[in-house]
Amino acid sequence: MADTSAPPVEATRVDPRLLELLVCPLTKEPLEYDAAREELISRSAKLAYPIRDGIPIMLPEEARSLTE
Repeated sequence: MADTSAPPVEATRVDPRLLELLVCPLTKEPLEYDAAREELISRSAKLAYPIRDGIPIMLPEEARSLTE
């Protein structure tokens, strides 16, 4: 009997449609997705917002500074 279930979805993958809607909360500019580090990058704010369990944490106080 063939397995007809869908393949598992990668937990840390961000839906491309969601990425199109998300902007940096400080600059309101688009974000870049860094799959290797599981972060959303704001080049203008020089911040990297973490993605935890597939959920972007869009709080500046939780973001990693890119100038470190």
